[in-house]
Amino acid sequence: MRQAAVAHTLLDVREDWEREICSFEGSLNISLTKLVESIALLPTDRPVVVMCHHGIRSLHAVQWLRAQGFDNAVNLDGGIDAWARQIDQRVAVY
Repeated sequence: MRQAAVAHTLLDVREDWEREICSFEGSLNISLTKLVESIALLPTDRPVVVMCHHGIRSLHAVQWLRAQGFDNAVNLDGGIDAWARQIDQRVAVY
């Protein structure tokens, strides 16, 4: 999506302390524990790419979001850890 310049929102469901280690500029930061109360902040007009550390919490978030009608929610497989190891080695791992 980034390479093709497809408009999307990157939703980071990690905790604040994790984002202090590494994060993506411009992401929407809502921890998984606060997702239910923050659902109104999510766009409905473009894909929502959900990420966490390894992809498990984000998978749960995607499943819940889809049940709420967010058919545009997708999981970033492997999370920021996979991104750091496979795409951009400048991103810190933890």
